[in-house]
Amino acid sequence: MKKKGEMGQLGHWGQLGRMGRMGLEKGLSCLCVLCGLIAPLGAEQVADLSRDGVGLVVDAEPKAVDLARDFYVTITLTAPSGVTAELPDLRDRFQGFRVAENFAEKPLADKEGRTTTVSRWRLEPDPLARRYRLAPFAVQAGDGTFATAPVLFDPPAAREAATGEIEVDPTRDLPPFSWKLVGICAAAFAGLLLLLALVYFIFRKIRLAVRVHRMSPLERALYELDRLLRKGLPGRGFYKDFYVELTMVVRRYIERRYGVRAPNLTTDEFLRAAGADPAFPQTSIAELKAFLESADLVKFAGLEATPEMADGATGKARNYLTADNERKEDAK
Repeated sequence: MKKKGEMGQLGHWGQLGRMGRMGLEKGLSCLCVLCGLIAPLGAEQVADLSRDGVGLVVDAEPKAVDLARDFYVTITLTAPSGVTAELPDLRDRFQGFRVAENFAEKPLADKEGRTTTVSRWRLEPDPLARRYRLAPFAVQAGDGTFATAPVLFDPPAAREAATGEIEVDPTRDLPPFSWKLVGICAAAFAGLLLLLALVYFIFRKIRLAVRVHRMSPLERALYELDRLLRKGLPGRGFYKDFYVELTMVVRRYIERRYGVRAPNLTTDEFLRAAGADPAFPQTSIAELKAFLESADLVKFAGLEATPEMADGATGKARNYLTADNERKEDAK
C-alpha cells in the first residue's frame, strides 16, 4: 500500500510537470507571436508586411528620423491576379509626424495580372514626439481584410548633453586672400573717401555762403573783388570779362548799401536813378560816373586795355568802396 501511494504521488507530480511545460510552451509561442507583430525598420528602413499572398512593403527615407529634414515613406501594395487589394487612408496612422503631403499613384497591372499600388507620404517630424511609427492598419484584400503590424522608425540620434561651456566658437574665419578681394576693398575705401570729400565740399560751400551772407556791404564787396583778382583775367587777355565783373562788384555794393538796383540798369539809367535818390551821396556821382564810363569803353566800345589800365581801374574801385563806406559811417 505504501508503494502504491508513493507511485500515486509520483504520477501526480509528473502530471503537474507536464502541465507546467505545456504552459511554458504556450507562453513562449504567444511571446513569439507578439514579437512578430512588431516590424521595426532596421538600418535599411524597409519593412515587409506581406501576408496571404498580398505583398506590402514600407520603405522610408532617410535611414533615421532627422528633425531638420522631411521624412518620406513609400508604401507598395502588390495583389496577385484575381485579387483586389486596397490601402486605407493612412493620414491618421502616422505617429510622431505631421502629414505634409500625399502622393498617391493609380494602380498598375503587369503582364501576369498582378496589381501594384504605390502611396508616397511626405512627413514633418515632431521634435517633441517620443516615438515615430506607422500604427497598424487594415488592408482590404479580396473579400476579407487583414491587419498589419506597427512599423517603427529609427528615432533621431541623441543630442549631446549640455556641459555649460560655449558650444559655438565665437572666432570668425576670415575669407581667403585674393587680389579680387583686395580690389573690392580698395574700391569700397575709395568710394568712402570720395563720399566724405563730397560731404566736406558741400559743407564748406554752405558755411562760406552763410559767412558771406552775414558780411557787411563793404566786406562782401572787398571779398568779391579779391576773388576776381585771383582769377587773373587780365593776365590771360580777358579784359572785357574783367571789366564786366569789376563794375558788377561796385554795382552790387551800391544795391546792398543804398537799395538802388544798379546791376539791372545801364550806366545812364543808374546815374539818373542815383541823382534822384536823396539817400545816395551826390558828391560821389562824378567819381562813379568817370569809373563806369571808362569801363564801358572797354566793355562796349572795343578799347584795347592794358595791365596798367586794369590795375588803375581796380584801384579806383577799391578807393570808391572804402571812401563811400567812410562817408556812410561818418553820416551816422
